Amino acid sequence: MSDREHDTYDVVGVGFGPSNLSLAIALEESRGNGAGNEISSLFMERQASFGWHRNMLLPSTTMQVSFLKDLATFRNPTSSFSFVAYLHASGRLAEFVNNQDFFPTRQEFHQYLEWAQERVADRVAYGSEVRSIGLPLDTAPEQSDLRLEVADATGQGSRTVRARNVVISTGLVPNMPEGTERDERVWHSSEFLEKYRRIDPRELRRVAVAGAGQSAAEITRFLYDELPHAQVHAVVPSYGYSIADDTPFANQVFHPSAVDDYYFGTERTRDAFWRYHRNTNYSVVDDDLIRSLYRRWYDDEVRGVRRLEFLNLTRVSGVKRVGDETRVSLQEGPGTQARELTVDALVCATGYDAMKPTSLLRELDGLCLRDESGRYRVGRDYRIVTALELRCGIYLQGGTEHTHGLSSSLLSNIALRSGDIVDSIVARRAEQDAVSPTLTEVGGDINGRSLGTPLPR
Repeated sequence: MSDREHDTYDVVGVGFGPSNLSLAIALEESRGNGAGNEISSLFMERQASFGWHRNMLLPSTTMQVSFLKDLATFRNPTSSFSFVAYLHASGRLAEFVNNQDFFPTRQEFHQYLEWAQERVADRVAYGSEVRSIGLPLDTAPEQSDLRLEVADATGQGSRTVRARNVVISTGLVPNMPEGTERDERVWHSSEFLEKYRRIDPRELRRVAVAGAGQSAAEITRFLYDELPHAQVHAVVPSYGYSIADDTPFANQVFHPSAVDDYYFGTERTRDAFWRYHRNTNYSVVDDDLIRSLYRRWYDDEVRGVRRLEFLNLTRVSGVKRVGDETRVSLQEGPGTQARELTVDALVCATGYDAMKPTSLLRELDGLCLRDESGRYRVGRDYRIVTALELRCGIYLQGGTEHTHGLSSSLLSNIALRSGDIVDSIVARRAEQDAVSPTLTEVGGDINGRSLGTPLPR
């Protein structure tokens, strides 16, 4: 970490997963076209190196979005940071085309992300954890800078960084069933491979996987295939897995224009959006994976083997350790008595909670305006609407589903979302440099218009 205090950057990114990696690329390319020559940036990541869902890089698992929905293509089809450019640089472009598949493996896409981050790594401080974001100690009225307290993840030191804008992308928070705590035999899917590899597979003779989504189904198949001696229990709160709707018309919900439809739509429109389209992303599973699991179960039935068991309409209601045993309480429908299942490991593929930057913002949180439901008010450019005296920008990459819809934290819209943020930062910087700062009217865009008017594109 740098020993310099009070470094000031135009943009500091908090977290460096795919979203802020895409932002770094958009900033890089804005410099190339002259729009962002004066925009300085730094990204803080508490991990020691780049990694994206490493513990779910299971064999043969594929992406659920097209390779064209990469870090840059939808914003800039000629980008040198595209997935196609990566394939060319890796010498596999012809082979990928011959594979005739729109969906690369998750392992290959992770290699692409690593390749892209290496090209912007000079702007990333790994092993750096942002502990708080606040106003500088020498704060003045109409403050335009923020103060970030950054600690070395190893505990070896800390420093202060100043930023005119921050872009928060700290990722989702693993969600565990109520009454369930993680330990060496109770895991969340986000830590699956790391925990699995610590145990001798011969010790795992009875395992359970809780959840109804893609990750739950993938882990269930992995355990069934990797542990031929073990019983695998799939604890599914619904009546089996539900299929993900990835048909062409349904996929229009991920079209870039759908963000505007949602953002500028009525409450009735937004309610209908979630009612009709949740099954494109939440608690759903790809058709081929569902069929492959059913085929395994049916083959066992034919052979008179009960190695894969589906516990439908069942939830985990608690876990306790008794000696070396892990006893899982299962609730089969409302009002029924819970029963216990003893396992050697329980994997909770029970989803994530939305990113909540409140603890990072601390005293600044009181300057962030909220809607009637207590959620952040967010501009179309992903900037939190703040009180008039706070002129700096606080942008969110995640946690904006209530304003920007389903794709606001997904890869589907990552390139355009980053482009929107960069355009906003560049334009606001130009306005602040050239004109009176009062043009940065809180509650509107850089020209002081209301939130109901789209930003220029």
